Amino acid sequence: MGGVAVLARQAGHKVTGSDASVYPPMSTQLESQGIELMQGYKAAHLVEQDQVVVGNVMSRGNEAIEHVLNKNMHYTSGPQWLAENVLKDKWVLAVAGTHGKTTTSSILAWILEYAGLQPGFLIGGVPANFGVSARLGEGSFFVVEADEYDTAFFDKRSKFVHYHPRTVILNNLEFDHADIFDDLDAIKKQFHHLVRTIPGEGLIVHNEDDKNVQDVLKTGCWSHLAGFVSKDESSRKESLWMIDNVSGDGRCFDVLYQQKKQGTVEGQLLGSHNRMNVLAAIIAAHHVGVPVEQSIEAMKKFEGVKRRMEVVGEVNNKTLYDDFAHHPTAITETMQGLKDAVGEAKIWAVLEPRSNTMRQGVHKKKLAPSLELADEVILFQPADVNWDMQSVVDELGERAKLICSIDEIVGLLAEQTQPGDHILVMSNGAFDGIHQKILDAL
Repeated sequence: MGGVAVLARQAGHKVTGSDASVYPPMSTQLESQGIELMQGYKAAHLVEQDQVVVGNVMSRGNEAIEHVLNKNMHYTSGPQWLAENVLKDKWVLAVAGTHGKTTTSSILAWILEYAGLQPGFLIGGVPANFGVSARLGEGSFFVVEADEYDTAFFDKRSKFVHYHPRTVILNNLEFDHADIFDDLDAIKKQFHHLVRTIPGEGLIVHNEDDKNVQDVLKTGCWSHLAGFVSKDESSRKESLWMIDNVSGDGRCFDVLYQQKKQGTVEGQLLGSHNRMNVLAAIIAAHHVGVPVEQSIEAMKKFEGVKRRMEVVGEVNNKTLYDDFAHHPTAITETMQGLKDAVGEAKIWAVLEPRSNTMRQGVHKKKLAPSLELADEVILFQPADVNWDMQSVVDELGERAKLICSIDEIVGLLAEQTQPGDHILVMSNGAFDGIHQKILDAL
C-alpha cells in the first residue's frame, strides 16, 4: 500500500494515508515523497477525498471503513487501482511464489534499468539500487511483486489476478497464509487463476524442481513456458535454463541455456534460493529482449534489498543481519546461505514469529529443523502468540532459549557474543526496533 501511495503521488495526486503502525524503511520513504501519514484508522482522517484506496488488512467494523461505506465514498482496492491507473498500457512482468518475490522483483527491475529500459515497478521492499519501493517509470515495462494474499474485504481474490501480466515468474509454491487459505490446494487454485490470465503469446518462467508449481501448470496452461533448474540439485538434464558450477560460498555460478554456458554470475547474494531468484529474473528479462550477457553484467552492480540478509551494522567484529524470513523454508535457505558464506564462524539466530501463519502455530513442527545450522538460537515469545514455543526449544536442546523480553535478548547478545560472531535477526515486522538496540548494546 505504501508503494501504491508513492505511485499515486508520482502520477500527480495529493496523497494521504492512515496506518496502525508505520516504521522504516517505508515510513521514511513516504515522508520523503511528500505523503502525509496519520496514525490510526479514524473517520476524521477521511475528508474531501476523491477516492479511498483500501488495503487488505482493513475489515468491516473498522471505524474508517464504516465511515467510507456510510458516506457512500468512492473506494477501490490497491491492486484494482494499480491495474486501472498504471498497468493498463504496460508490458507487466509479475513475480509470484511463496518465497523470494521481493528479491526477484528487485533483481528484475534492476536488470531492466541497467539495460536502459527505465521500468516502472511496485515491490514489497526497498531495492538498494533504487532507494524506493515503487516508481512509475518512463518505459513500456512494469515489474510487480505479485502476491497471492487476498485483495480487500470486498474482493477475496488473490491480488495477482488484477495485474494481467505478459511475463510471469513462478519460482516456488508452499502452504502459507493460513489465516485466509484452508490448505495448499486452495493456494494452487489461485495460482491457476493467475495462469488463466496470461496471454498465449506470454511467457511463464517456472521452477521445474518445484512439484507444486508443476501441479498448477498441469491444471491448464495456454502460454509459452521456460523451465529452469539447478543442475546440482536436479536429475533432469533437458531443462531449457540451468544453474551450474556454483562457487564454494555460493555467490558465483554459471548460467546455461540449451546446455550452453552463457556466462558466470558474480554477485553478493547468498544461498541456493537466491541463485534461483537470479536465474528466473535473467530469463524474464530475456523475454523482453535483454541479452543474457547484459543481465549477468548487471548482477555485478546489484546492491541487494533492505531487510533481505541486510548487514545493518558491525561492532567489534560482530556482524548483525536483518532478514525478512518468516516461513521454515525461508529460514532454512537463509541459514544455509549464511553458513556457506561464513564457514565455521558462530551464528546466532534470533527469530520473532510474527506472521499470521506462524502465530497460529501452523509451522511449529518444522521450525526447529529450519534452525539446525545455528550455533545459538533465541526465540522470542510475543504475548499474543497462542502456542507454547517451548517445544521448539526442547527439540533444539541447550543451544536454544525462549525469551519473552526484547531487552533481555539484547542484554544476552551483548554479554555472550564474541568477535567474529554473526547475529541473524529474522522477522517480517519492526521487532520493536531490536536491531538498533543490539548495535547500541554491542
